[in-house]
Amino acid sequence: MDDWSPELLADVRLGLVRDVGPRLHRNLLSAFGSSQAVLSASRQELLRVDGIGPKIVSRIAHAPREAEVADELRTAEQHGICLVRRCDDEYPAGLEHIEDAPQVLYLRGTLLVDDALAVGMVGTRHASSYGKQQAELLAAGLARAGVTVVSGLARGIDAAAHRGALSAGGRTVAVIAGGLLQITPAENLQLADEVAANGCLLSEAPPRRPPVAGSFPQRNRLISGLSLAVVVVEADDRSGALITARHAAEQGRDVMAVPGALTSRQSRGCHRLIQDGAKLVMSVDDILSELSHPTAPIPQPEGGELRHAAELSLNEVEKTVLEAIATSATQIDDVVVATSLPVHRVLATISILEMRRLIRRVSGTQVARI
Repeated sequence: MDDWSPELLADVRLGLVRDVGPRLHRNLLSAFGSSQAVLSASRQELLRVDGIGPKIVSRIAHAPREAEVADELRTAEQHGICLVRRCDDEYPAGLEHIEDAPQVLYLRGTLLVDDALAVGMVGTRHASSYGKQQAELLAAGLARAGVTVVSGLARGIDAAAHRGALSAGGRTVAVIAGGLLQITPAENLQLADEVAANGCLLSEAPPRRPPVAGSFPQRNRLISGLSLAVVVVEADDRSGALITARHAAEQGRDVMAVPGALTSRQSRGCHRLIQDGAKLVMSVDDILSELSHPTAPIPQPEGGELRHAAELSLNEVEKTVLEAIATSATQIDDVVVATSLPVHRVLATISILEMRRLIRRVSGTQVARI
């Protein structure tokens, strides 16, 4: 017997309304408090919400019925796909911090707490043998270091990155532009199964929705959002990988790029990123050095303005965890007790605080404030 809550069904119904993306969904929830309340709101009430016009009001009024949504969820369950809402503990911590985080995610496979230590690896679909070789080598090196590799399951660099991580016995996450029952290209279906068995497939689209042109750039913000850094291996001037790099920069993630031959069209985008300040990657150690953190405090400008600015940008959960960490070695178990937060939430938040250079690892079980 189905046991989906009314609010879960309402979240999915609202998410299926055309043109109600993550930002409008967030605006609506801010105004009404819940998706059920949004679907029950009057036309006049909806029109008072920022970004909501008559066309969207009409579409909300004709949102899919609960029976249709229930059928979609049954189909998902039959194919091993689970649904995670933003209010759930299982929701990826990295995505909670991006501006347009999806309200609902569909997952096939398993997303672990340790997947918060992740690097996105992207590039052109028309990859050269050099590009694919570098992607596989770098992804394998990251996997051996315990880093999860995130990419988009496209042909070319994406597929090579997933295969590299799998070849090293590591974990990898594939973010899909369409629904998880609409995997493209077909040549990567077997690869998708391998990713699900050693990580997870993830999408914000319902399982049976085919990918459309606009869903690929949207997908890219999730690749960067799940990652502490993004590496562009091979990309021409107009590659979608550059959109991922832009999202990464906007989200405060490190951007890195692998150089190629000066005459290589596929490397023009990478060279441009390097000119603009992206870290040049020659080996996996270049990536890992950006993810590691010093054992001594980072010198700050007068008055510690940089650290102060970083602390001001924290959300409430991040502030709570940071306040529970002393400048001396602090047991992570003690942080869990002091904050009363779930263990996985504390671990993911610690990764974010490390990324922002506010804390450092003392050992596998201890951290300290910088």
